[in-house]
Amino acid sequence: MNDTISLLKRRRSVPPPTMTGPGPTADELTTILTVASRVPDHGKLAPWRFVVIEGKARERAGALALEISLADRPDLDEAARAKEEQRFVGAPLVVAVVSRASPHPKIPEWEQVLSAGAVCMNMIVAARALGFSATWLTGWMAYDGRFRAAIGLAEHERIAGFIHIGKATVAIEDRPRPPLAEIMTTFPE
Repeated sequence: MNDTISLLKRRRSVPPPTMTGPGPTADELTTILTVASRVPDHGKLAPWRFVVIEGKARERAGALALEISLADRPDLDEAARAKEEQRFVGAPLVVAVVSRASPHPKIPEWEQVLSAGAVCMNMIVAARALGFSATWLTGWMAYDGRFRAAIGLAEHERIAGFIHIGKATVAIEDRPRPPLAEIMTTFPE
């Protein structure tokens, strides 16, 4: 089995609270983002971009999540408050993949959105190839206009995913995968 297939067969999501540092170096991050951006992109629109959240910015993002949560639910208990504050600090690096799909005369928005999803997957594979663990999450913040605006997104931009990257501190068991026979059909000749 070649190295790429072996890597893809071992890919697992690791909960960010079970990650530690060090995170990627600046050169490794450049490699990860470069590989992430090498996806199908009909029309060469680059309908995505990255927001890197690292260092103290992870705490600021968590404080922002807590602030918005409290505005909506001032009666949050301590456990819920702590969960909001900790959303971005588990992994040493979080990259928000921003989908900036927009109307185009030839390229359907759906294809642009799919391209952003491919960016997320390429990022995970690139991080894994460099020896890191990576997890693709969204959460309510991805859908909240206040949060998106606060991290610098324009009104039409959406978060395809928050990719958490770090070193796993625990072994993750594989979850059951659907049998291929249940998810594949063959179009008849």
